[in-house]
Amino acid sequence: MGATSQVLIFNTGSSSLKFAVVDPSTGLDIVSGIGESLGSDEPALEWECRGVEQARKLASGSGHREVIELLVSDVLSELPDLRQRLVAVGHRVVHGGEHFANSVIIDQEVITTIDQCSALAPLHNPAALAGIRAAQAAFPELPQVAVFDTAFHQTLPEHAFLYALPFSLYRDHRIRRYGMHGTSHRFVSERAAMLLGKPLEETNTITAHLGNGASITAVKGGASVDTSMGMTPLEGLVMGTRCGDIDPGLLLHLVETLGVTAAELNRLLNRESGLLGISGLSNDCRELEQAVVDGHRGALLALEIFSYRLAKYIAAYRVPLRRVHALVFTGGIGENSSWIRARTMHWLGALSYELDSERNDKMRFGAEGAISREGTPTVLVIPTNEEWVIARDAAALVQGENR
Repeated sequence: MGATSQVLIFNTGSSSLKFAVVDPSTGLDIVSGIGESLGSDEPALEWECRGVEQARKLASGSGHREVIELLVSDVLSELPDLRQRLVAVGHRVVHGGEHFANSVIIDQEVITTIDQCSALAPLHNPAALAGIRAAQAAFPELPQVAVFDTAFHQTLPEHAFLYALPFSLYRDHRIRRYGMHGTSHRFVSERAAMLLGKPLEETNTITAHLGNGASITAVKGGASVDTSMGMTPLEGLVMGTRCGDIDPGLLLHLVETLGVTAAELNRLLNRESGLLGISGLSNDCRELEQAVVDGHRGALLALEIFSYRLAKYIAAYRVPLRRVHALVFTGGIGENSSWIRARTMHWLGALSYELDSERNDKMRFGAEGAISREGTPTVLVIPTNEEWVIARDAAALVQGENR
């Protein structure tokens, strides 16, 4: 495989499609962009090619196929030699159930299995399939590769992934913890080992991927041994609009006492809770931090609960790891919110965590490094790069197939 080989990456949402052309050897992208509001009256496409930003409105109702067709006809045409250097198309797929512990080249059997897992990720897997089919039509000469969010967490032991429910529910219906954000947790745990100068197999990290969706993972010797998201992305940390951990009896109370329907519950727990629900203001951490400055009590309470719950998970994950070489913050909030990092460290004071305030304030907008005070447990900020993971896996699979 030549040094100039490139992988086209698709991260498909129900009404969006992110894309990038990534060099699998360096992680650098030549082209990146996003199609948004797909299927609506006003879909749009934005992209950046070698530092030049462009945007275009799409025809009303345009979907994933139209974005990919425009990508081929307009975006990639700006780089006439690029298509010849593409070796694969990599797709982020949220849920692979227990079927996939690694990335795979897509064939009809893989497509069928992804479809069967749609019940576990009804908003994500059908969208990924739409992107896969559109990419197959647009790039019939290229192998397509699926990289699963859940794959990294297939190393969880039974005592970590099983719920305390009748075992028949797992045996017959595969109800268990699956975890998400696997590509991000995998990338930053590998990067942390490099920064620490330790072999990955000898490095234990707690990785906190904090964004509108948030999860935390205990990584032992490069393998996930516990993670906060469960069968769905709803469990675990407080998130932008998701509640995270709650008392299951509360749901019964809402149904039996207040007459809340299943559809209303779904909306309440996934769309109306979390930072948005507590603050009554926004799910955007940046807006809430500014509101705190302005004296908004709900914003302060939301961020405090977010940080407190995160700190409790960090403390708990010392149990499976025993020795922790680094705590890692990543994701949009983890990489950029010095406020959240500082408040989380405050709650972890009993475990000897101490922050270097000057380092913490400077560690934003792509910066990487330690924010902990010398001589105290190591805390790192590492920008995630899920697209690079997808590109690396896709290139490696294609290279192995062509040997």
